Amino acid sequence: MSNNQELLITPIGTIRTPYGQKFAVPRQPGLAPHALGVIEFFKPYGAIEAFGGLEGFSHIHILFVFDKAPYSKFHATVRPPRLGGNTSCGVFASRSPFRPSRIGLSTVKIHEILKENGEVKIVVLGADLVDNTPIIDIKPYIPFVDAIPDAKGGFASEPPKQYPVIFSKIAKEKLADLGERRIKACEETLSQDPRPAYKDENDDKVYYALIYNRDLMFVVKNGVIEVLDVIKRGEPSC
Repeated sequence: MSNNQELLITPIGTIRTPYGQKFAVPRQPGLAPHALGVIEFFKPYGAIEAFGGLEGFSHIHILFVFDKAPYSKFHATVRPPRLGGNTSCGVFASRSPFRPSRIGLSTVKIHEILKENGEVKIVVLGADLVDNTPIIDIKPYIPFVDAIPDAKGGFASEPPKQYPVIFSKIAKEKLADLGERRIKACEETLSQDPRPAYKDENDDKVYYALIYNRDLMFVVKNGVIEVLDVIKRGEPSC
């Protein structure tokens, strides 16, 4: 095979998630466990027969394409958030979306396998993908192979810091129609602090996170994320 030979990979479906843009998407799967995502399969990949036996597994690996990440040429180093956003490491020592193939991998919990009109949809918990991300494959998570108790995590050995999140009265009122689970997912997402990693715990800038088609307007003061207001952009996709 030539070093520059291209391979054609056909997406098998897409995933609907709460996240309308890259900003605020959790940086790893499972950090917002109340956030539901729905994998929808293109024909013929959604055929019920293709999923026989999957109900015996609790988690799946999702292989997907970072289609929102611009990429024009190879960069050997990246600056991951876990290193503060200003320190570089090798691209292959990171999970950065800015990589040659733009292929991502996430492990998520299966919430429900829906079977309708001979087709399957999979509802998952805690996906870290932008809404409508192309899915190129799914594989079952197998604990005795995939869980390695003595594995080393390099610079990402510990879970990321979580920040307390508070909602103003007006923000609570405007989010009420989303329901308890979705509001909790918003809180879990913001608690990861989606701002650039080099920002400190006091920040005068106002940020907007598009979650469930709601722009959540927030600031960070004394290490607390304060949601000031909410702008409705449409109805949730999932």
